[in-house]
Amino acid sequence: MEQGEERLTANDKGLIRDSWERLGKNKLPHGTVMFARLFELEPELLKLFHYNAAFSSVQECLSSPEFIDHISKVMLVIDAAVSHLDDLHCLVEYLVNLGRKHKAVGVKTQSFNAVGESLLYMLECSLGPAYSMELREAWVTLYAIVVETMSSGWTENGESKSD
Repeated sequence: MEQGEERLTANDKGLIRDSWERLGKNKLPHGTVMFARLFELEPELLKLFHYNAAFSSVQECLSSPEFIDHISKVMLVIDAAVSHLDDLHCLVEYLVNLGRKHKAVGVKTQSFNAVGESLLYMLECSLGPAYSMELREAWVTLYAIVVETMSSGWTENGESKSD
């Protein structure tokens, strides 16, 4: 992950921090937009969130207390990455374990692409005119670093990343 930090310029880090701050303190509405988009891109992921009962609709899932808690946790992971842009390697163990947990519940590494697209979609919707190609590229770089680290949780036991 140290090499990953080098891929982010000081300007990239500034753009990421500023854009994340612009979303305000309550990130839950933004996370809801992100997951609504994710379920549009990969509807089969909805089946992974069954908690106490299967949901009959995306909206039912997005508004359930368990899923609201999940959205909050995802936004905290993004917040941790943004907060540690100058020291991303301190998140390696956490992200590898997070990758393992996602693998255990049936998430495929290919789904990370849809999550990334959903993150970018949310940022574009939330930031409006402040969303630029330069900002998009900075987030793409950060997200790639996070996904590479999480994906290593899939490969530690000699299994391929394409699982």
